[in-house]
Amino acid sequence: MVRDANIAIEVEPADVPDSEWCLAQYYAELAKRFDDGFDPSIKNKFDPGEMEPPNGWFVVARLDGKPVACGAVMRLEGAICEVKRLWVSSDARGFGLGTKIMSRLEELAKSAGFTSVKLDTNGALDEAKGLYLKLGYTETERYNDNPYADHFFEKAL
Repeated sequence: MVRDANIAIEVEPADVPDSEWCLAQYYAELAKRFDDGFDPSIKNKFDPGEMEPPNGWFVVARLDGKPVACGAVMRLEGAICEVKRLWVSSDARGFGLGTKIMSRLEELAKSAGFTSVKLDTNGALDEAKGLYLKLGYTETERYNDNPYADHFFEKAL
């Protein structure tokens, strides 16, 4: 059983080895799960420079010192931010890490003065959609041109 004491969620640059490893795992998983694969360079580019305060934050979750999850939040426009790249390793699922990371990202956004958060997800990621609904996000209309996104959500902070 994973105990909270063994989990650390820290803000880190998005271009350091553990962050890059998490992102590579995230991209590989999406490439397997999406019907048409996943290419991160197609209209869905992730710029590590955008994940620096005060416009963005990248977090890595570690279990016993090993990176097992990540997520990011970045300024979208005005007081609206967007959650990006939420991923939890398959061997660390079922312990609430997705919820913990989302909570940390929302805390960072709220403390930076953002008043609402948006996010999108692909229809193949049923567990992500379920998580967002459980956390109080509501489905909304399309707000971006992400070709991989089928569902769009928002939440007031």
